[in-house]
Amino acid sequence: MPEYLTYALVLLSLGAYVVLDGYDLGVGMLSLLDRDERRRREYNELIATAWDANESWLILAGVTLWAGLPGAYATVLPGVYPPLIAMLFAVILRGMGLEFQSASGTYRHGWGLLFGGASLAVTLCQGLVIGAVLSGLPQRDGHFTGDALAWLTPYSVLCALGLVCVYLLAGAAWLQDKTEGTAHAWAGRLGRPLLGATVVAALFLGFGLEVADPQHFHFEQPLRATLFWLAAAAAAGCGAVAWYGFGRRPDWRPFAAVLGAEVAGLLALVAATVPVVVPPSLTLSEASSPHGSQVFLVVGVGLCMPFVLAYNIYAWWVFRGKFREPARQAPAATTAPDDATAVPFTPRPESRVVVLVRRTLLTLLGVLLAAVSQDIFGGESTWVDPLGVALLSGTALVAWILGDRRAGRLGEYDLPGGPPGDLPGALPGGERP
Repeated sequence: MPEYLTYALVLLSLGAYVVLDGYDLGVGMLSLLDRDERRRREYNELIATAWDANESWLILAGVTLWAGLPGAYATVLPGVYPPLIAMLFAVILRGMGLEFQSASGTYRHGWGLLFGGASLAVTLCQGLVIGAVLSGLPQRDGHFTGDALAWLTPYSVLCALGLVCVYLLAGAAWLQDKTEGTAHAWAGRLGRPLLGATVVAALFLGFGLEVADPQHFHFEQPLRATLFWLAAAAAAGCGAVAWYGFGRRPDWRPFAAVLGAEVAGLLALVAATVPVVVPPSLTLSEASSPHGSQVFLVVGVGLCMPFVLAYNIYAWWVFRGKFREPARQAPAATTAPDDATAVPFTPRPESRVVVLVRRTLLTLLGVLLAAVSQDIFGGESTWVDPLGVALLSGTALVAWILGDRRAGRLGEYDLPGGPPGDLPGALPGGERP
């Protein structure tokens, strides 16, 4: 029984990630198609309110899969290393482009292109991983036996293109719900063509799965067939609602319908494949960890999920309603021309040697911490006991906090060009005590 709860937690986390992070990846890809810089800036600021909360579900899914279904984790991960690593790099670059664009004060074409291009790369890599798993990775006795390109199959490529259509559709629905003016009208016009492309991709992938997936789908079982067709009918109904809602009020209807179609599609896939977790033959019971680990994981992750969900709900509540970018004022001059007493504050530069030594030590601490943690949690305390891990973690944390506090005292967190009163400890005239 615990393994089914673990499987449900994995599905819930992956489903929440696809539903929530899918629309902001779609908005990032849509920014590549829009030539208006003002709207691109608006898309960037809109996604900056929610993207980090959405991606937290991916971390939760990975942890649950690693601890609860180690057989599936060990089989899938070696087979999809290249696209998975590329996805992680793209996630980092996407966040960098998003945050730097937001801090720039104006639209920067380079950062905007990085945000949109990385969003496309993340989506393609996710589709390749999903398609490779669904089409069946080479395995024997729960171990991956394929080569480095086993993930690259015709079905995985089709799955990547289909996921691009799904995320673009979710992004257009989200933009209709959250924007006004020309961005709102543009999203409404894009919705129906993207919905048509998504339906075509879903049909190709659905019928192609019978050919690509080496396992046999037991639709002769009445319960399985009933659940599958109910989910497929729900997805079709949500698609019809989304088609009618694009370009019409209320603006939230297409987005809600697209989310419902995504959830229904995931449930249909689960109904067709369970209890096989890695085609063609690795089942849930074979991939699960021991009973004690399952219980510990269900309790631990079950207690964490309400906090992650509350984080998402709070972010949605704070940024509810239509997005309106505030008017930006030109920054005030650092000093008045006729004020001879005001002295601009310049942070004292830090020695290159000190920076190099500090970063080297922190890097070594991180590497050592990862190594001994793997050693300890693997069951062999040959390097250092858990107390040593705690001391290493505490040392790294203290060094981090002290470095941040020093940077705050020096004003290194202040963006250049800001009003002088924003500097730490500045007086109304721009002077420092």
